[in-house]
This record gives sequence, structure tokens and C-alpha cells, in this order.
Amino acid sequence: MLTDSNIRNAKPTGKAYSKADGGGLFILITETGSKLWRFAYRFDGKQKRLALGSYPDTPLKLARERRDEARQMLARGVDPGELRKATKDMDESRTENSFEAVAREWLVKFTPKWTEGHATKITRRLELDIFPWLGARAVNEITAKDVLAVLRRIEARGVIETVHRAKQNIGQVIRYAIATGRAENDPTAALLGALPPIVQKHHATIVEPAAIAELLRAVDGYQGSYVSRAALRLAPLVFVRPGELRHMEWGEINMESSTWTIPPEKMKMRERHIVPLSTQALAILEELKPLTGGGRYVFPGERSADRPMSENTVNAALRRLGYEVGVMTGHGFRSMASTILNEHGWNRDAIERQLSHGERDQVRGAYNFAEHLTERRKMMRWWGDFLEGLMTGKVVQMHAAAG
Repeated sequence: MLTDSNIRNAKPTGKAYSKADGGGLFILITETGSKLWRFAYRFDGKQKRLALGSYPDTPLKLARERRDEARQMLARGVDPGELRKATKDMDESRTENSFEAVAREWLVKFTPKWTEGHATKITRRLELDIFPWLGARAVNEITAKDVLAVLRRIEARGVIETVHRAKQNIGQVIRYAIATGRAENDPTAALLGALPPIVQKHHATIVEPAAIAELLRAVDGYQGSYVSRAALRLAPLVFVRPGELRHMEWGEINMESSTWTIPPEKMKMRERHIVPLSTQALAILEELKPLTGGGRYVFPGERSADRPMSENTVNAALRRLGYEVGVMTGHGFRSMASTILNEHGWNRDAIERQLSHGERDQVRGAYNFAEHLTERRKMMRWWGDFLEGLMTGKVVQMHAAAG
């Protein structure tokens, strides 16, 4: 244990050295005689250091308090160094229990589990729409009236979906504060019915069997590049998000097990996703493999094989086929599949899981990638046969559960 006396008497030796206090706290005496407080800790398997000030401006007692605060953050699963980076622009008058401080801590803890785009959206929403009015408030003092005032400002811009997402984010931060002992109740729960409902805007799609058949025949006859045609033909068979389709890699495909396994970093909620591949989907990939199988991407870009095809490739192909943006989009294949599969009596949970909808439970998340997989394999085989039947004019039997 250090004392003020032995800290004061520590002299430079021409080489930096340190004196330990305990619990990871030590003081570094530099070559020039400066005395710097440091906290050594491990996070996520990595050894790290956190600067806690310089002596005597930061006395021994204060250094120990800062060390204890950092250890408490570690106990909550938060990297104190990363949290400091995230809060460096905060006004010093804001305490560690302010809404913004807790929100920044929450972001540091959960951002690694999200895609970069998702994390950016939430951070900007907090910074632009929430922090200016709630950021400096103590998190345990925020009332339903305070939250509603913030949401009304957003509502005035006419962005109702953003209103609901902002309410969700405020609630997530406050529930995190409750879980870490800094608040006692969630005021957003009292706002049920206080906000205008979201008017759902569905992606343009086609669900009438005759129209689907016409679309599939048009796709089969597409005169654009071979890679674009293959992507357009595969899109309805796998009905993943357009971004997931264009980033498809040969290394993710197992022809023997007829599966495409999308790694968590490519998914919105960072959860591995399995796409069972029908006979029709496998046939498309087999045809394409001699052309692009030597590279990383199944659908490489036209200018560089090291990059995936353009994000607008499928939609541009649909436009060339005469399907305007208000009629059909690449994302619309998901709505098409969801509608038809539900109409034919397939297990709703299996459909939702295949669409990779919804946030997953943190504890069960590691196992959910294979949820309903047996049912989904049957469903995807049926779906491939159904689409082929529409295109060729052959009748495919309804799923038995549909009655």
C-alpha cells in the first residue's frame, strides 16, 4: 500500500518505474520525475491501462476512489477505458448517474453486439433527439412527463416511427440503470397509448400467384449480366435482406448439407442465421460456381471481384424488367414469401425465424440460429417447388397444415 510520504519521496532514476498500491492501482514515475496514476485491468481477455490523473493534483485518496469506480464498471461488464472515450465530450458537470452517462455506458456495453449501421442510428438518435433535453438529468429523476415532452418534439417533425424508436431507446437505457442500481422505475411504461400509432409501410411486393408466375418468368428471361440474373433468380428462393444476399460468400455455403450459414457480423442483431437451400437454389449456385467460385463473393461486383455487387443491382434489374419501385423491390421478396407461406399454413414461428425477425433473448441467443430448423428445411423445399410450379404451370400441393 502506498502512502503520501513514499509517493512524495519517490525520485526519478533516469528510467521509468512504478509503485503498486493494490487492486490494480499504481503510480508511474517517469524519467523526468512526473508521477502518473494508472489502473491496470483485464477486459475481454486483454490487458489494459487507464490513466487516473497525476500526483499531487490527484491525491492518493482520489486515485483510489477512481480505481474503485473503474472496478465497479468492470463488475457491470463495462470497459472503463472505452467508456471514457465515449464520454470525453460530456460536460464535466454531468455526474456518472446522468441519463447521458448511463446511456453512453449502455452503448459501450451493447454496441459490439450490433451491426455498425444499427449502432450509428441509435447513437445519433440519442445525441440529436434525446441528450439535449434529458442528457444532464439524473436518470432516477426522469418522469413520464419529461419523456413525453421529448417525444412530442420528435412527433412535431412528423416522424412517428422515430418517436417510437426514441421511446424504446430511452426505456432501454433506464432499464439498464435499474439493473445496475441507479434507478428504480421505468417512466416509459406509463406512456402506453400516449403516442400516435405507426402506420405500417410495407415494401412493394407481389402476392397474387398469377402475377408471381409472370414475375418469375420475366426474371428467368432477364438479358442482363449472368451474375445479376443469378442473384435475381436466387432472391425469391432465399428471401433474405438484399444486403445479406449481395454479401453472400462461397465459404458460407455447404452444398452437402444444403445450407447457407450467414455469420453474425452480417446480421442486424449479430446472430448467426441459417438459410436452408432448396433444390432450385442449389441449381442456381452450381451454375454460377464455375464463373465466380474462385473468388470470395458469390455475386462479385462488375469492377472488382474483391467487392460484392452493388446494393442496387437487384432493384435495377427489376426496373429493367418493367417492375417500378411501387410495384416490386428486392426487399419485397421477403413480404411475398411471408404472405404465401402463412396463407399455406406453415408454422408462423418458423416463418418469422426464417425471416430473421425480432431481437433474441441474450441468454438463448447463441442457440437460436438453429431454431425450428427441421421445419424450416421442409418449408424451404416446399417454397422452391411452389415457385417452380408457378413458373412452369405445374400445381404444387398446399402444405398439409393449411387445411
